[in-house]
Amino acid sequence: MDLEIYNEAIQNRYHPSFKPEGTFPMTVAENHLCWEMLRDKMQEISRNQEIPEWVASYGDPAGVLTFREAISGFLGEFLVKDKIDPNTLACSVGATSVIEMTSFLLGESGDTAVIPAPSYPVYTADIGVMAGLKRFDLQTHHEVSELADGFPVTLSHLENAKKDIEEKGSRFRMLILTSPDNPTGGIYSENQLIQIADWCEKEEIHLIVNEIYGLTLIDIDHPEIRKDYPKAIEFKSFGGIMKERKSPYLHLWYSLSKDFGISGYRVGIFHSYNEQLIAGYRNIGLTHAISNHTQWLLQEVLSDQAFVKKYLKSFQQALTKSYIIVRSTLKKLQIPFNPSYGSLFVWIDLSALMDMQSKEAQHQLWLEIFQKTGILITPGNGFGHSKLGMFRVVITSVSHTELEVAMERFEKFYIEKNSETN
Repeated sequence: MDLEIYNEAIQNRYHPSFKPEGTFPMTVAENHLCWEMLRDKMQEISRNQEIPEWVASYGDPAGVLTFREAISGFLGEFLVKDKIDPNTLACSVGATSVIEMTSFLLGESGDTAVIPAPSYPVYTADIGVMAGLKRFDLQTHHEVSELADGFPVTLSHLENAKKDIEEKGSRFRMLILTSPDNPTGGIYSENQLIQIADWCEKEEIHLIVNEIYGLTLIDIDHPEIRKDYPKAIEFKSFGGIMKERKSPYLHLWYSLSKDFGISGYRVGIFHSYNEQLIAGYRNIGLTHAISNHTQWLLQEVLSDQAFVKKYLKSFQQALTKSYIIVRSTLKKLQIPFNPSYGSLFVWIDLSALMDMQSKEAQHQLWLEIFQKTGILITPGNGFGHSKLGMFRVVITSVSHTELEVAMERFEKFYIEKNSETN
């Protein structure tokens, strides 16, 4: 049923002239904000440069050296803010592949990966289908207001999770943090990452920080939203901590899918100072290898750091505008939400619109929102969180003009629904 509704939304998208009554699919984590700018750059490269001979041949399963050098230069300049050795990188077809292969290499079937809730629903399949790892949703809070000062993940939470997992006969093998986070848009502070890294190294548990939204950052100093961050946290890449320690237990996931809005190009990146792990990744990586043509094209894009800087500035400005449009409506309607530092999402609490706190009522509200507004958002099912009535809104899958129309529709729906409920 959910897939049918998604297909209906995709096939009936809003257009101001041809389909003014159309739908707004805001469920899939895609970034469409600055694609034209990136596409123009790619077309320029394809017109003006010859495809090199190596593109037609087999290459390193973990990414050809020139591609990994371009990735290391890009990550070092824009994300980690320090030099990265390309030999600490392994690349494959998308973030899903990176997560799946890392889980397979690090864990044994039946081991457990701990993930603070709420979190990306598809982690379950990514760590479970091939690797056979179990997902443990770590409950650290219930109300969205508890995220105001950052993620409330403590060492006590981790100690209790470890005890619980071991009592059930499993092994706490991996801790997965996403920063900026999906769905909350929150980030982990540098001090928090250091503290958690200390604990994981001591317990010989692999800590993986997923920074797939690492450059999808909202300008929290923008005058319209600055007051939402009274105790602002500065985003710092986990890569800096990793370089300082060079621990075999600390790792980073990245992808070009979100920051550059090119999920269809299928480029995922694994970063680790664990030499054996990188070697193992390369050994099983052939079936996950990225097309050589994609590697060549993207290495040319990323090597032009002046363009990348310009692109990221434009994207972050556009992202901030999208966020402000949605945030303004939520503030006006007094809907609880987590002020986002980054990612493609806003995590909102619509539980006040539900007659009862149940999964059925949550599903019915999700369906009613779509049927009455044409806006398709993601209900909290699968995010592993204790609070019902939470929804994820993708703010980058439609243009600013479309987003304003969608928010106008949502405002009208909310006011009517709220009056019925109360």
